Amino acid sequence: MTSILNARTPQAIGYFDWLPVAVGLLVLYVPIFYQAATGFWQTDEGGHGPIILAVIVWLIWRNRAALFAVPYQPAPASGVALLVFGLLLYVVGSSHGIALFAIGALAPIFAGAVLAMRGWKVLRVFWFPIFFVAFIVPLPGTFTDALTGPLKQLVSEIAEQVLYSAGYPIGRNGVTLTIGQYQLLVADACSGLNTMFSLSALGMLFMYLTARASIIHNVIMLVSILPIAFVANVVRVLVLILITYHFGDEAGQGYLHGTSGIVLLMVALTALLVLDSILARVIKPRAASNR
Repeated sequence: MTSILNARTPQAIGYFDWLPVAVGLLVLYVPIFYQAATGFWQTDEGGHGPIILAVIVWLIWRNRAALFAVPYQPAPASGVALLVFGLLLYVVGSSHGIALFAIGALAPIFAGAVLAMRGWKVLRVFWFPIFFVAFIVPLPGTFTDALTGPLKQLVSEIAEQVLYSAGYPIGRNGVTLTIGQYQLLVADACSGLNTMFSLSALGMLFMYLTARASIIHNVIMLVSILPIAFVANVVRVLVLILITYHFGDEAGQGYLHGTSGIVLLMVALTALLVLDSILARVIKPRAASNR
């Protein structure tokens, strides 16, 4: 009679092997993500966090077959070293309230576990979800402040020049725009940094899933993400200024102001998809003709 142990499939054994890892990750990160959900993820800067986390979980589940692939070549020394580094980073971050370290440690912890249990080939399968952890890590305030200020200044200058050229009575003092009887402050949310961050995440996810073969195609898509997000944000600011000028401050700062961020992201994402479609038609025929 075949024993119960021998009757188990390699995949079933693999599931059992990964159970301690799954339990450990839950113990470590359920409290961390609960804190994020009740804090940083409720802000404009971190609102994309739950979506990114769901995408990471989905990507790991999508490639889960690699976790049970046989044969495999574990790299215990490298894996344990990476795992220890991640755990130390987690301890420092969680004990000192540094979300950058506590959440960022998820990448080396998961990578170290995969490396120690399955090896480099399997780790390469999960490179993108591990990289994608970067998009749920809160950026340091000094970094965002250093970028937000110049972006607000540039958006203000472009908005003033465009509307002045169009004949509108507009003036500017720093990041404060005066148009007609209204004074509008280009706030941090109008700098476009959040849109750039969110569109970068969506654009890279799209590029990963489509997996275009052309290097030129991928490079053009990659370098176009930030300019598209910036231009879309400038258009958003221009539209809000015009709404305020023609329909009053209540119209410009009310419901339309709150929903304009979502519309902006959708427009920028659509522009990125259109660019991808154009590149797919232009570059592929040339590559085929050179064969």
